Amino acid sequence: MGDEEVKKLYKKGIRIGAAIGALSVLLVCAIAVGIIFSLNYERKVKADRTTLALGDNVTSKINELTGIVDSLFLYDYDKDEMADNIYKAVMSSLDDPYSKYYTAEEYKELSASTEGVYYGIGATVTLNDDGYVRIVQTQEGSPAEEAGILAEDVITEVAGENVKGMKLDDIVSRMKGEEGTSVTLTIVRGDETLKIDVTRRKIDSVLVTGKMLDNNIGYIAMSQFEGVTLEQFNNAFDDLKEQGMQGLIIDVRGNPGGRLDTVTDILDRLLPEGLIVYMQDKNGKREEIRSDAECDLDVPCAVLVNGNSASASEVFSGALQDYGLAGIIGTQTFGKGIVQSIYKLDDGSAVKLTTQDYYTPNGNNIHGIGITPDEVVELDEDAYKKDGTDTQLDAAVRYIMDKLQ
Repeated sequence: MGDEEVKKLYKKGIRIGAAIGALSVLLVCAIAVGIIFSLNYERKVKADRTTLALGDNVTSKINELTGIVDSLFLYDYDKDEMADNIYKAVMSSLDDPYSKYYTAEEYKELSASTEGVYYGIGATVTLNDDGYVRIVQTQEGSPAEEAGILAEDVITEVAGENVKGMKLDDIVSRMKGEEGTSVTLTIVRGDETLKIDVTRRKIDSVLVTGKMLDNNIGYIAMSQFEGVTLEQFNNAFDDLKEQGMQGLIIDVRGNPGGRLDTVTDILDRLLPEGLIVYMQDKNGKREEIRSDAECDLDVPCAVLVNGNSASASEVFSGALQDYGLAGIIGTQTFGKGIVQSIYKLDDGSAVKLTTQDYYTPNGNNIHGIGITPDEVVELDEDAYKKDGTDTQLDAAVRYIMDKLQ
């Protein structure tokens, strides 16, 4: 593969991840930087009333307040929305950006997004400075591509509603929907204004890309650790091995994390028998995840990281670094060493709660610190913008070539 193909891969798989706050694949919901979900992804839980932190006086006061509102408030209001906001306020009061309450509908969307599967049009979008939505790219074989939508098209209306000034997540939500339903997009393309109907269907997010570089050096970029990532990684890894891979670069720059079970399943394939990661709760209870004796990583390896490599990406790079199986190249990672667990409630709603610290195999907790690369290499932004020169990838190639000498 030539340099131009690598640049395209990087732009598609990594730069998108690095700008996760500004870009959105048409997923059900975006995952904030650094989220890592517990292996026990969904837990049913009931609180013992005798252990409740808030007493009957709080419940009584809430009832009193809502009674006053119901009797005297001038305008109509949505009681369900009020209740949901009360529940959200409970979680917000923890002052933890990772703990959150989800309505039943939000939880359904969250579950779908962490599987890497959604129902939509299959495009990556961002907000323009003028408040409209620009198509960054369409997924190969997606409804968006089949409908003739092109990169750089600007969406001004979704289903007849002007989107200027809306939040990106709200616009994306309007483009999603049930499989088989259609959505009409008003698109500006140069001097043309088009109305294009797109039929929504099930989309598997493409979170892993792989190619063979010069000198039989394999390159795999992972933009997120979701349900589909494991299969996509295995396919890319197997394909590269069949092509005669002599070295491997794994790129998790801009990867904000994802599911703990996914990243540890990938690491199980790469590590020898032993500890992958361990977690510890506030009572000191320790939970370990271990790899078996099978290890498929038998070539020199480098892992590319940056300040937006977070959480599960740090589990990944930290384990390979501790075992001495990969050189970590790039810049200091984000530094999120805590785990969230999701607890489903009886009515279909759920809460996500920070429950554990996690530690690399050597016992390092990197929360607020990050993973320090073995070789610190800054990305030369000017060179990258000028001609696509990727100084970090170049350093990884040199690292592999030195190991192959």
